[in-house]
Amino acid sequence: MPHPSKDVLIVGAGIIGAACAHHLASAGLSVHVVDAHLKGATQAGMGHLVVMDGCPAELALSSLSMNTWRQWGPRMNAADPACAYTECGTLWVAADSNDMAEAERKQARLRQHGVAATLLDAQQLAAAEPFLRAGLAGALHVPGDGLVYAPNAARWLLTHAPPGVSFEAAHVGKIDGQGVVLADGSRRDAGAVVLAAGMSATRLCDDLPLTPKKGHLAITDRYPTGIRHQLVELGYMASTQQRDGAAVAFNVQPRPTGQLLIGSSRQVGQADSDIDPVLLSRMVKRAIDFLPGLSGMNLIRTWTGIRAATPDGLPLIGPHPARPGLWLALGHEGLGVTTAPATAALLTALITNATPPLAAEPFAPSRSFDEVAP
Repeated sequence: MPHPSKDVLIVGAGIIGAACAHHLASAGLSVHVVDAHLKGATQAGMGHLVVMDGCPAELALSSLSMNTWRQWGPRMNAADPACAYTECGTLWVAADSNDMAEAERKQARLRQHGVAATLLDAQQLAAAEPFLRAGLAGALHVPGDGLVYAPNAARWLLTHAPPGVSFEAAHVGKIDGQGVVLADGSRRDAGAVVLAAGMSATRLCDDLPLTPKKGHLAITDRYPTGIRHQLVELGYMASTQQRDGAAVAFNVQPRPTGQLLIGSSRQVGQADSDIDPVLLSRMVKRAIDFLPGLSGMNLIRTWTGIRAATPDGLPLIGPHPARPGLWLALGHEGLGVTTAPATAALLTALITNATPPLAAEPFAPSRSFDEVAP
């Protein structure tokens, strides 16, 4: 029996694909989502919801998204407490006076965009998070940041979308001008196809300017640490912008379970799922440097995930420049969970010819394809 054609077919049911389906259905479009339930970045990430300010476009995308997360989060928790949305805030920790100077600059950038942020001196930081080591210079507190358990959040976005969203667990073998061909040879037709499958999208579209960045995570057993905020060193930004080699940075999240989730690492160009013991050790030692008490805790699980990165660090949101009917929502690197809402809003506006909620040009896929053209 032929499968009925939809307005939009989305390849990928992670947080980006699910948010796009939710938003497109809210605009009145019929949407079919196809995903083979392969492990992706949504399942592997930390779920940190954070306003990032690496450039004005990133700040606009992440801050707009955070406004939506504050609306979605309580609704998610009411329907499924396992979504674990929490407005824990972020403490950007300054190790020395140079970091504190960067904290002041970061505060100014955030405040210019209407994002609340407060500087803490060393004494205030110690009072806020006494588990941190002594001698730190201070921190920047961003109270509006939060966390969410992304796999459950993605499921909520699909199951609580307006009428018009359907889902199918299947492998996509090919994308063409009329829709997709599944691995079993059957067709699913649509007026537009949205590719939101992270690094695995390169299997279906081999000209995508994406680079894999593998990351490691580790989680502890349950301990009564009392940590209340997401803790990130101010040097984290430099690690996210690294374009080759490996980098680690202090990034620890208190989970609602009483566990601590430890990051962060990046291995540019690595797409395998193997644990790198040397890099994992570096990452954990970096965390212990800021949280000495971690040295006495048991790590009960470690794993890796693959981020999809673009040449300039901004995602691809919009039409493929050479394939009519194909739309991209890819390349979010480590900000996919945070920026899913604004990505979905922007993509929906572009597909429906509505007024975009923010400037679309910085995210236009054509700019990255131009960068890698011969």
